[in-house]
Amino acid sequence: MNATETAEAPEAPVMLDCQGVTRTYSEGPENLTVLDQLSLSVRAGERVAIVGSSGSGKTTLLNLLGGLDRPSQGRIVIAGEPISGLGEAALGRFRNRYIGFVYQFHHLLAEFTALENAALPLIIRGQRKSEAETRARSLLDRVGMAERAHHKPGELSGGERQRVAIARALVTDPSLVLMDEPTGNLDQTTAATILALMDELARESACAFVIVTHDPGLAAHQDRVLKLDGGYLVAEQRN
Repeated sequence: MNATETAEAPEAPVMLDCQGVTRTYSEGPENLTVLDQLSLSVRAGERVAIVGSSGSGKTTLLNLLGGLDRPSQGRIVIAGEPISGLGEAALGRFRNRYIGFVYQFHHLLAEFTALENAALPLIIRGQRKSEAETRARSLLDRVGMAERAHHKPGELSGGERQRVAIARALVTDPSLVLMDEPTGNLDQTTAATILALMDELARESACAFVIVTHDPGLAAHQDRVLKLDGGYLVAEQRN
């Protein structure tokens, strides 16, 4: 290679790969197919937004990707591991190690403080409480919740609870983060802080993000925007 040539950067490894994923539900005598032979590939460090109308199956897809539900057909591979065939205990361990999940409704434990909620995934993993809380405190600081660390969810606003949930999802340094309307309860300034944190994690730790949202601004900020329609994913055109 001469001095005028530039070597192409190596392509990032695939962090998430779905092939032929179908999810069908029984409704009385009929079957309802929500996802139909869906395929999706996301590379390390890539941020993908998924949009679509209410009832199109966006949350169903996130639940499948996070191992909270299992596909009727198809294969889901995360960090090289086919998760569909894992037993419940193994799947729980895998999810704790590789996946962070931000639910549309925060699902914080009411009896625990913000700090304890954020540290919980590390404590479940077996890490010492002091070490887990040190890591959790740093994440709470990055989402603007350091001063509220010792408040319980009932003492926090909806936006504050969502920020704690985001810290909890990121505390384990996951390889893949799944987000269901992550900025829905946040003001514009806080949402911008969360976006900046996502950008930093994608760039520095090669964390991959799959984000379900109705917010066109949040979607446009991602590397790709895919629309879920009729059980399929199609790429949206960028202006």
